[in-house]
Amino acid sequence: MNSNNIEKSVIENAVRFHGHQCPGLAVGIRVSEVVLQELGKPSRDEEMVAIVENDSCGVDAIQLLTGCTFGKGNLVFNDFGKSVYTFINRETNKALRISIKKDAYDTDEEHRDLFAKVRNKTASESERELFTQKHIKKSNEILDLPEDKLITIEQVEPESVQKARIHESLDCVVCNEAVMETRVRLLNGEAHCIPCFEELTGNNS
Repeated sequence: MNSNNIEKSVIENAVRFHGHQCPGLAVGIRVSEVVLQELGKPSRDEEMVAIVENDSCGVDAIQLLTGCTFGKGNLVFNDFGKSVYTFINRETNKALRISIKKDAYDTDEEHRDLFAKVRNKTASESERELFTQKHIKKSNEILDLPEDKLITIEQVEPESVQKARIHESLDCVVCNEAVMETRVRLLNGEAHCIPCFEELTGNNS
C-alpha cells in the first residue's frame, strides 16, 4: 500500500482534523487503511473497538477514519508508550494487533537536531521552515512505504472490552461540580472530585 492507493481526500481530511501533516499522522492513516480493509467499514456506533498504546498524532487519524473515538467509548487508551494498535470487530469477533516497525520513524541527524530546536523553541524561522519541509517529506515517505516495511500485523484473540456506560453524577462537596460516580473520591464519607481530593490530601496517586 502507498499514498497512490490512499485517496487524496482521506489524507487532506486527516491533516485538517489534526492541524498539520507529520509522520505520526501518516502512521495513523496507514494503520486505519489496513484496519478498514481487514475488519470492515468505519464504526458508526461501537461495532469496532480500538485499543491504542500511545497518545501520539496517529490516534487522531484513527479516530477520524475508523470511527473509534473517546467520546463513544470504543477507543481505549493504554498508556504504554508503544506504537501498537489493536482493533476488534465485535460483529465478526475478529481482532488485529498492528505494531509499527522501529525503523519506520528513522530520520536523519539534521531532522532530529531541528526537531529538538523546534521543541525547545530555539529554532530560527528558517530552521522551523526546514523542519516542516523535512517533517512533510518523512510523512510522505511513510505513506509510500511498503506495508511489510512499516507494520507487523497479527490476528489475535479479541479482548473483552466493556461497552460505554452512562454513570450517575455526584456533587463534590468542595467545588460543587458534578462528578461521575466512578471517579469520586471519598473523604470523611463525603464525595470529592479528584482535584479537590488531591488538594486537600496532597495525594496525587
